[in-house]
Amino acid sequence: MAVDAERVQTRSSGGQQSAAVSADPAEHRNRGRRRRRADDGRGVLGRSTPYLLLLPAIVATVGLLGYPLLKNLLLSFQNLNMRQLIQHLTEWNGVDNFREVLSSPDFWHTTLRSLVFTVANVALIMVGGTLVGLLLNKLGKRMRLLLSIGLILAWAMPIVASTTVFTWLFDSQYGVVNWFLDKLGWHSMAEYNWMSTQFTTFTVITLLIVWGSIPFVAFNMYAGLTTIPKELYEAAAMDGATARRTFSQVTFPVLKPFFLSTTFLEVIWVFKCFTQVFAINGGGPEGTTQTLPVYAYVVGISNQHYGMGAAISVLTILMLVALMAYYFRIIVKQEDEL
Repeated sequence: MAVDAERVQTRSSGGQQSAAVSADPAEHRNRGRRRRRADDGRGVLGRSTPYLLLLPAIVATVGLLGYPLLKNLLLSFQNLNMRQLIQHLTEWNGVDNFREVLSSPDFWHTTLRSLVFTVANVALIMVGGTLVGLLLNKLGKRMRLLLSIGLILAWAMPIVASTTVFTWLFDSQYGVVNWFLDKLGWHSMAEYNWMSTQFTTFTVITLLIVWGSIPFVAFNMYAGLTTIPKELYEAAAMDGATARRTFSQVTFPVLKPFFLSTTFLEVIWVFKCFTQVFAINGGGPEGTTQTLPVYAYVVGISNQHYGMGAAISVLTILMLVALMAYYFRIIVKQEDEL
């Protein structure tokens, strides 16, 4: 009986407490506000976590790239030659460097050459990389592994090393290419100088760039091909579709986002290509293979017109940004359609 009395007393006291709590609406509202504030704080922290994780990389990128870009922009508005550099003089000349560059026929010839060079290389890279990607998808495991190792070695080779190898291959006296062509019956190619004309020099440079860029595109295309269900190919085969029709109706629609993003990157990489062009023949013969990055180096460093070279590099960046902005709009529109 005593235990039952205690239980009744406990229940009555609990009921009184709950009644007291419920009888105090102000305390209940304050408690709800504190709970919502805590939830909002956790929500803000959760939403900002990705940006906080990206913050160190953004700061490092701005520090490594932002200062050189700003310094280069300031130099483009200065008259900076060897005299000013030695005497530590700062002579601002406004937009005179840009005016002189834009009025130079050499600059516009080099710009047109760079655009044609970029379009030709990107087209060859995308076609070759897509074909190799399709081959990777069709091969067995062992052959795919061997081909993948070869592609990785070609892609990972340093640019200067690969350029040196291609220079040896196309050497006029001891090059393997001339020896091979001579054995095939083209005896006039036995001691042919591949660096003597604009076309042949660009041929060597294009082969070098395409050879080094195909692995990246091939792996991207192969990754895209692995996402296509096999049932789609089986259905196309049952409908009697040819290989060309299967690629255009099944493969290409799925790979289109990969094409757009990869082409976007290749345009940037080829347009700003410097090492291969300069190391092969220094932009020769007689400057006929100079692209905009090489032209900026020759004017700025070799001719010691640093302000002019900076102006050319700024114009190059602006042209690349304008070109990429148009292409980026196409990518965004394509993603919206998907």
